[in-house]
Amino acid sequence: MKIEIAPSILSADFGKLNEEIVSIEPFSDRLHIDVMDGHFVPNISYGAPVYKWIESKLPLDVHLMIEHPWKFLEQFVKAGGRTLIVHSEACEDLRGVLGSIKELGALPGVSIKPGTPVSAISDVLEWVDQVLVMTVEPGFGGQEFMTDMVDKVRELRSMGFEGNIGVDGGISDKTAGICKEAGANVLIAGSYIFGAENREEAIGKLR
Repeated sequence: MKIEIAPSILSADFGKLNEEIVSIEPFSDRLHIDVMDGHFVPNISYGAPVYKWIESKLPLDVHLMIEHPWKFLEQFVKAGGRTLIVHSEACEDLRGVLGSIKELGALPGVSIKPGTPVSAISDVLEWVDQVLVMTVEPGFGGQEFMTDMVDKVRELRSMGFEGNIGVDGGISDKTAGICKEAGANVLIAGSYIFGAENREEAIGKLR
């Protein structure tokens, strides 16, 4: 599968967000939008009222690290989200939420925290465009990569999942290789990209 790079704007300078996006847009395949509510994860980021102002032709992957995500799906799609990724841990009726995302015309995705096994989502894999494997505890950028999470990527591929598998957390030129070897094809990186002196070169090293 084609390797896709999805810079996480959580690490960008929000005072000049669209300028930051311009600096990475020609070398990237997607934008990763981390929405955090301070409840599901211990941090607050931004929501649809902020990212609707993004001026980019790149597809937006909206990672909903929030409680009760089904209440907000429509506004996230209206704000430009192409893929909505919900956490299995936040959804009592995961299949129903994924179905609602499809009905709104977006691509459904599901994410699992480090402590959640792949078996927790095995019955919805046929419903999703992307599985997002968290390689750190969600909520903050700049954490150390958890190598053992790569086993989940291998497990997903061994189960026959042929969709997109993203890895999120601690992704850099030092950790990208093991993720790709395991079968991940969407690499999400924030501080590694936006903190680089040469962002084009940094992204190139991930591929």
